[in-house]
Amino acid sequence: MTRNYSEGSLEVLQNNQGSRVAVKSIKLGQVWRKDEDGKDYLVTKVYSEVFTQYAMLRPAEVSAPDAPTVRVKVAKKADGASLPGFTFTQEGSF
Repeated sequence: MTRNYSEGSLEVLQNNQGSRVAVKSIKLGQVWRKDEDGKDYLVTKVYSEVFTQYAMLRPAEVSAPDAPTVRVKVAKKADGASLPGFTFTQEGSF
């Protein structure tokens, strides 16, 4: 079972254990944490190609303008959207 709650202007979905599953939509300025290494990434662009939506991410660090961007395919489900391999967080560690 999932439940919705509001976090600022974002609607975030939670499962029974309280872990975040998806957001209503992927938007510019959102911060996502990479599950693999725990680093924070900022959404800088969201665009569509035919039937697929992509998000461009860059590290949320001081050296970010020089860092390469990462393209991630947006996973859409009935309960919202997510970025595979990333966890939504607005609490960036920068």
